[in-house]
Amino acid sequence: MNLAAIQSALRERNIDAWLFYDHHHRDPIAYRVLGLPENMMVTRRWFYLIPAEGEPVKLVHKIEAGHLDSLPGKKYQYSGWQELFDQLKSMLSTHRDLAMQYSPNNSVFTISLVDAGTVDLLRGLGKNVVSSADLVAQFESTWSEEQIKSHFAARDAIDSIVAEAFKEIGRRVRNGGTSEHEIQRWYVEAFERENLLTDDPPIIAVNANAGNPHYEPNASHPVPIREGDLVLMDVWGKKNTAGAVYYDITWMGFVGAAPSDRMREVFEIVRDARDAGVKTVLDAVNSGQRISGWQVDRATRGHIQKAGYGQYFIHRTGHSIGTDVHSNGANMDDLEIHDERQILPNSCFSIEPGIYLPEFGVRSEVNVLVREKSAEVTGKIQREIVTI
Repeated sequence: MNLAAIQSALRERNIDAWLFYDHHHRDPIAYRVLGLPENMMVTRRWFYLIPAEGEPVKLVHKIEAGHLDSLPGKKYQYSGWQELFDQLKSMLSTHRDLAMQYSPNNSVFTISLVDAGTVDLLRGLGKNVVSSADLVAQFESTWSEEQIKSHFAARDAIDSIVAEAFKEIGRRVRNGGTSEHEIQRWYVEAFERENLLTDDPPIIAVNANAGNPHYEPNASHPVPIREGDLVLMDVWGKKNTAGAVYYDITWMGFVGAAPSDRMREVFEIVRDARDAGVKTVLDAVNSGQRISGWQVDRATRGHIQKAGYGQYFIHRTGHSIGTDVHSNGANMDDLEIHDERQILPNSCFSIEPGIYLPEFGVRSEVNVLVREKSAEVTGKIQREIVTI
């Protein structure tokens, strides 16, 4: 935990304090931001208050009194509910605006973890509970220089693996055949050779299966890859090192001489929508303007809507990337939520529009890394469907 940085961020936002609260590991964000061990038994409520100025304060149950001992600050203990209420009232007495893992109307639902009853309790004490979403983005989803290096290391390995995967599909199709699941297993073995980790294996999907954004190949129902098939490959991974961050891309290929005119048309619409989103980010960052996730989604989605395929783009434009492939920074989203979180320096996210038709789906995904005064796509950029 970087106490000085957290307190500085609170002062910048004119927030009195950040109140962390948990029981039964309901708030994993708190453990990551505070640097608490995630394997300790937590059966009672604990609170940790970081004020914008001064010493932090912790409140723990007497039978789990040591849970916050690794953190700085004065410790209070409770046993009964009356004692909890009195201690909480005392430790919050000089603070009105409290940031918590809360989002008005559950808008940013990945951040909205504090229960309604606790919010009621605090409001009953005269406190104003505000969202910690921007704070979480800063302390969970901005990267150190070492993490940025790990991203590029993952990029180098994964871009090379993807290029080889297209060749492998071609070899197998023309020499006995293959399936989505077999190529997925090929990726898993390649990741092991390159010391890459992933939370789930890549998505390998052909034709109508590519029209399902979260399709999963299944060994019990292998789907063959044949001549004339459109192939989607969504691949994400990170280096097997402490603190490493993900690289996450999607590429399209066609097994045969050339994709159909319809396939090419849809791909080009998706490609140009992706590029419109990237340009929106680069233009804003290069001119020193603030930009939020919803603005990127609107630029990308607008291109697909103008082309007449808006109803087939059924997910947000992109997601925050960090040590988890879906991190807690700004998402490129004006569909599932209106994400007003600012895109922060040293953060990274995907731009991955898609058009999902009954007969086939197309997605094109790149990663964008934003610095203080510049932004860049971090990997190769697909311009046309790969001929396999």
